[in-house]
Amino acid sequence: MKRLAELTWRDVAVIAARSVLVIPLGATEQHGPHLPFTVDSEVAVALCERLAKARPSVVLAPAVPYGSSGEHARFPGTLSIGQRATELLIVELGRSADAFAGVLFVSGHGGNAVPLRRSVTVLRSEGRRVHAWSPSGPPEDSHAGRTETSALLALRPEAVRLTEAEPGARGALSELMPMLRVGGVAAVSPNGVLGDPAGASRREGLKVLEAWEYELVAAFDRDF
Repeated sequence: MKRLAELTWRDVAVIAARSVLVIPLGATEQHGPHLPFTVDSEVAVALCERLAKARPSVVLAPAVPYGSSGEHARFPGTLSIGQRATELLIVELGRSADAFAGVLFVSGHGGNAVPLRRSVTVLRSEGRRVHAWSPSGPPEDSHAGRTETSALLALRPEAVRLTEAEPGARGALSELMPMLRVGGVAAVSPNGVLGDPAGASRREGLKVLEAWEYELVAAFDRDF
């Protein structure tokens, strides 16, 4: 696995033209009373590492730990740079990576979707080979529920406080979206959970990560 953090510019000069730079995009935002602020970043990094191990043409960039998380602003500790800054950040990262054969942004945070989509459109209009991918999940389990809790139990179980896990808003994201747009996550879920972490397990987390890895590798092969 090739990590940009372990290479020099001369190393990159030799391989860049036949390599794809993969950039994990995360967030620093609340994930209920039982999960840490770094869930989205940790998931994005883990999936990118799996991709880098599976495809030797990948060069793994350091993760971007902040994103567009304004919908979680009412929860202390959430750090957001907003949609516009996220979009500009991604565009400039893509522009600066012209030495590589292509760039893949892997986002672990749903709130990055809109600025990421806009950024990719801009970069492609400039003639760059850029793609983006994000993991999917059940619409009624979109934040700090069973899926993400299981994933983190597989990645970093010591960071999960299962004794403090509790259900939050259980409706599908499309049903909750009108209130989310007006008042953020706190308007529909006082504890910050969209879903129910009950039943989460390390075993399920390993299966979730494996499924996401399969989808990511397939997307990479299709696009590059």
